[in-house]
Amino acid sequence: MAFMEKPPAGKVLLDDTVPLTAAIEASQSLQSHTIAGLSLPLPPKKLIGNMDREFIAERQKGLQNYLNVITTNHILSNCELVKKFLDPNNYSANYTEIALQQVSMFFRSEPKWEVVEPLKDIGWRIRKKYFLMKIKNQPKERLVLSWADLGPDKYLSDKDFQCLIKLLPSCLHPYIYRVTFATANESSALLIRMFNEKGTLKDLIYKAKPKDPFLKKYCNPKKIQGLELQQIKTYGRQILEVLKFLHDKGFPYGHLHASNVMLDGDTCRLLDLENSLLGLPSFYRSYFSQFRKINTLESVDVHCFGHLLYEMTYGRPPDSVPVDSFPPAPSMAVVAVLESTLSCEACKNGMPTISRLLQMPLFSDVLLTTSEKPQFKIPTKLKEALRIAKECIEKRLIEEQKQIHQHRRLTRAQSHHGSEEERKKRKILARKKSKRSALENSEEHSAKYSNSNNSAGSGASSPLTSPSSPTPPSTSVEHAPF
Repeated sequence: MAFMEKPPAGKVLLDDTVPLTAAIEASQSLQSHTIAGLSLPLPPKKLIGNMDREFIAERQKGLQNYLNVITTNHILSNCELVKKFLDPNNYSANYTEIALQQVSMFFRSEPKWEVVEPLKDIGWRIRKKYFLMKIKNQPKERLVLSWADLGPDKYLSDKDFQCLIKLLPSCLHPYIYRVTFATANESSALLIRMFNEKGTLKDLIYKAKPKDPFLKKYCNPKKIQGLELQQIKTYGRQILEVLKFLHDKGFPYGHLHASNVMLDGDTCRLLDLENSLLGLPSFYRSYFSQFRKINTLESVDVHCFGHLLYEMTYGRPPDSVPVDSFPPAPSMAVVAVLESTLSCEACKNGMPTISRLLQMPLFSDVLLTTSEKPQFKIPTKLKEALRIAKECIEKRLIEEQKQIHQHRRLTRAQSHHGSEEERKKRKILARKKSKRSALENSEEHSAKYSNSNNSAGSGASSPLTSPSSPTPPSTSVEHAPF
């Protein structure tokens, strides 16, 4: 069975890409320091006026702004330290220790491998760990072992999952980075690839050292500079070709970003095909989950390609998405592709297909010279399992987008309801209603007073009506309700 109704054992239902927020709600005095329900140490208090209400409010405001900056920064918000601070209940585990336990168990059955050193925090994922490896009889050769546990989008059965992971070393493509070894159990997967001294496409853009921590490499680059036009054209074409190959094979990807593209000379090779099998959420999920038209894995890959193209062009990620206007680029053909993937109109109306991008002027005239013939044979049974898993991944995305859309509408309504202008309108309406009610009460009182005077003046000559006499029929017309 390819799809499991109940989440499999070991599956992590928590999506680590969901942004966390923090709001400071109160403060209190404790041991001569003012705190606001946070475990972070605060700056020393000032000598005079340190307990003034205005001073405390100002400090609280500054700290709130500091938290907002962290939680809205795409790289910082996914950092393990930030997650542990904001959500200690869900992020209390020692993931490095868990990875080491799993890797140690693997080495018992595969003694030819040996760990050289852990590659600490070189990736952005909290639950994916890396180790530099060597083969005992080839001590100079360096490899990288990656270990990751299951994510919220793991819908393959354990059997199909393990079969597909073990199939990855057989995948041969000029633009896919070769997997040397792959294995999996019911709760995680372990893969080994050759270590590349040059690093990834992101390392090239940011001029970073591959072994450095992710935050150090990419969070605050010293120099921002995009690639040459010919590099953009060639790398872009190679990446689109491999994406088309995977989608034609029915193999879901959904994890394109510059750190998942290895550079081998002038050739781009895609990394981490295992991520979709493990059910891991995408690096850019917090972006495309905002747009309901980006609801298939192909449209996800196209949107992520837009992010990658922007980074290759300008040497940095976009400040926000959708992008209202693009800075000057080496060619208008670059801007045309960016507009089709990152603009307001594209995010609102939907993404082009991968085939359509390949036909655009930026890539259509690129000549690819490779003699390597792609090979990736997936048995029919596993293709069907992948198809069902892909549908389940897309279904969860659509449901999440629906919830975000509903929440956004509710927030807008509440914001509008609480705005100063709206409060003034409600006050004016309330005063008008009060005046109208007072006027109606006054008219009713006058009418009663007039009727009572008339009755008193003609009461002696009015004929008495017997209690048993029938009431004459009403002449008013009753309207049907609309």
